[in-house]
Amino acid sequence: MKKISVMFAVAVFMSWAVTAFAAEGPMELPKGANASAQMHNQEGIKHWNQGHADEALKHFEEASAADPALGEAHFNEALALDKLGKHGEATMHFKAAKKNANGNEAIINSAILNSHINH
Repeated sequence: MKKISVMFAVAVFMSWAVTAFAAEGPMELPKGANASAQMHNQEGIKHWNQGHADEALKHFEEASAADPALGEAHFNEALALDKLGKHGEATMHFKAAKKNANGNEAIINSAILNSHINH
């Protein structure tokens, strides 16, 4: 009985952790951001919502290249990289996102970002 209880607790925890990470999606860029970055970010979000992480990544890369000081652009690129299993690159962009968060609590308190950075 104890073994079943432990297995149940682990299953509940795992489903909670997956749900917490799954709830995080790409972010809009702040008003006044570079027009090219805005356009690519919107295209990236569109592809992300269609389940096309690889296409989303291409646009998020363009957005962060157009304005490297946008934490949101790096965050979105990191999400796509993580989804594609490129965890080392994702960690690099999560660090850039945190560095350039400019007080954005959604970035600073992101569970997936902090799990990458605190490894």
